[in-house]
Amino acid sequence: MLFKFGFLPITFVDILDILLVTFLIFEVYRFLKGSVVIRMFIGLLVILVISIFGELLGMSALSWIMSSLRTVWVLAFVIIFQPELRRLLIYIGQSRLIRTFVSVGDLEFIDHIIESTMELSKKNFGALIVLIKDMGIKNIVDTGITLQAKVSKQLISSVFNPRSPLHDGAMVIQNEIALAAKCLLPLSQNPDIDPALGTRHRAALGLSEQSDAFVIVVSEETGMISYTENGKMVRGLTESMLKKKMDEIFSPKPSKEKNINLFRINTES
Repeated sequence: MLFKFGFLPITFVDILDILLVTFLIFEVYRFLKGSVVIRMFIGLLVILVISIFGELLGMSALSWIMSSLRTVWVLAFVIIFQPELRRLLIYIGQSRLIRTFVSVGDLEFIDHIIESTMELSKKNFGALIVLIKDMGIKNIVDTGITLQAKVSKQLISSVFNPRSPLHDGAMVIQNEIALAAKCLLPLSQNPDIDPALGTRHRAALGLSEQSDAFVIVVSEETGMISYTENGKMVRGLTESMLKKKMDEIFSPKPSKEKNINLFRINTES
């Protein structure tokens, strides 16, 4: 026991329990924020709070009503918002915190993105690829056409083919899952932007100014590859430059081989 709160003994497990529940509620709220689902989620929380207070105060009638309503509310929530719950589970499973402790998936999707980007560049096919990092951009995903498909070179190339009805807009990717295509991005209002830059580049900058997303741009006019991050743009990328940058972002842990080489350098110096 750490301390007492009135007549209630507080232990380390109690504090851990509260922190975990708080974290889960916060993550669910952040994912659902700005959607219709959030209103129903808040309503469910209100019912839960009232039900808990009713039980603590010994109000049997109120507790029975709230418990019955809570069961119906949860069932309705699951049935009506099944697609959103599926995306929520994918979002939680692919979060950086979970990936720190559990290995989920692989980094093969990076190679697919790089290969398709180089192919689009050679053909002068314009492309706008958004890679989600930590900050959710559900409001952007909701503007496009839902895909929920595993990333592949064929998928990206077909989406950005000029003959495809999905080519005009951005594809949003979270790890190895392509969430949506034809998404609308906010245009940057920075007055210092090069006036020669087109809508794609301004949209990529706009999103990187408002989130931590990593955005790849392929120019339709020149085939030049660029990326935006934290409101800044780097242009004229080669395949090796793009791969190095993406490895830095999505491979947080250095390989054993790199650690061995670094150890050798330190011992030899």
